[in-house]
Amino acid sequence: MLIGVAGLARPRSVAYAGRTLFVLGAIVGLALAAVAAASLINGTTGRLVLPVGLPDLPVHLRLDALASVFLALLGTTAAGVSVFSAGYFRGGEGMAPGLMGLQYHVFLASMGLVLLADDAYAFMLGWELMALSSYFLVTTQHRIAEIRSAGFLYLLMAHAGALFILVCFGILQGGSWRFTFDAMRAAHLSPAWAAGAFLLALVGFGAKAGLVPLHVWLPEAHPAAPSPVSALLSGVMLKTALYGLLRIAFDLLGTPVWWWGLLPLCAGLLTAFYGVVFAAVQTDMKRLLAYSSIENVGLLFTGLGLAMVFAGVGMRALAALALIATLYHALNHAAMKCLLFLGTGAVLHATGDRNLGRLGGLIHRMPWVAGFSLIGALALAGLPPLNGFVSEWLLLQSFLFADQIPRPFVNLLLPLGTGVVALCAALAAYVMVKFYGVIFLGQPRESSLVHAQDCGRLERLGLGWLAALCVALGLMPVQIVRALAPVTR
Repeated sequence: MLIGVAGLARPRSVAYAGRTLFVLGAIVGLALAAVAAASLINGTTGRLVLPVGLPDLPVHLRLDALASVFLALLGTTAAGVSVFSAGYFRGGEGMAPGLMGLQYHVFLASMGLVLLADDAYAFMLGWELMALSSYFLVTTQHRIAEIRSAGFLYLLMAHAGALFILVCFGILQGGSWRFTFDAMRAAHLSPAWAAGAFLLALVGFGAKAGLVPLHVWLPEAHPAAPSPVSALLSGVMLKTALYGLLRIAFDLLGTPVWWWGLLPLCAGLLTAFYGVVFAAVQTDMKRLLAYSSIENVGLLFTGLGLAMVFAGVGMRALAALALIATLYHALNHAAMKCLLFLGTGAVLHATGDRNLGRLGGLIHRMPWVAGFSLIGALALAGLPPLNGFVSEWLLLQSFLFADQIPRPFVNLLLPLGTGVVALCAALAAYVMVKFYGVIFLGQPRESSLVHAQDCGRLERLGLGWLAALCVALGLMPVQIVRALAPVTR
């Protein structure tokens, strides 16, 4: 937050924003990741009450295992995106560089507050701040009517979802005036009220995540935003919705009822199939990645729903397996999608075009971008030994045990989800072959492409960091699963 405010000191200076603000943001991102990793390794839970907020309602913060996983996701991803941004942004592109630095770092700070909040007031404060700052980032090129329209749709859906979340917190209070999460954990809700709270949370967080049919803002906002912003929206912000639903379903409401999990599971399968089919027919490279994000959000909610079903029927080991697959895929998707969005940003700067029909042959002009993007494309296609394969394999393994669920018909229908997940994985591989092959392979389709230049050193460093994450998450599954164990416990 302080880094963002410092952007107001020299709002017109590109060098100050790039070489100072974004570099400092990357360092703070690494510090957040280090704090989260230390908390996971040591198994500690930290609490803090800040002397700010409303009368008799201070801000409560809590760093436990679940928050640590998502804080590590935020920190590691933000480090790569911030370093890339230090060399990416130019003057004359929408808002002034200093204001861009303000909104960018407020966006990161607000997501951190959402993950650390331990009461409804702090959570909603961070949630609304996240929505407003990201709205200004999406509408950076606000002089273009289509971008203003995309930003308005995004803000509308964000606030509609926030209303559902607010009412959910109202129910979780159980009739008291205590807004802390500890009070919500201690509240004894009737089965009907508990189910109502979960349904409200599913709609509210589903709108932010892009679940079908609440996805309408996502394929409009992601292409409209600058590429580093698109990377954070897809790689990190969508995961805050997953975090919120996990927090309510498994923590504030206690052990979930098994049939609750069928709702996010079915919605997730529909969303995954819808997203990958529409990604396959896109001609805009950023819109293609946006629909790919919808597909992966569907896989995340599918894993979450399956974990809830297993937990609800007392199959705790399988619930842990499905939950690990979900958390692992959240980490993987953050690294993969940020890498590819930044790669498309470098291509867009070099060529001025994002239409797949007018690109081609850029591997000869932009070898660094092509090399790093290849790692992201192979990972998102689910090929071993990269990270996308590991989490999708764990999710498929979880489905293969669904026939053991002691509920008639459910144990027959759920294994069909294995086929849907496998079909989505196959189509995702096709989408990535199309994405990479059309942009980087073959011959240039426009004569102007011969003048394209590779990205600079800072941009290469940011891309290299995210590519290294994709490789590391794929080569160290045992260590990652052990690190996620405190969450499942």
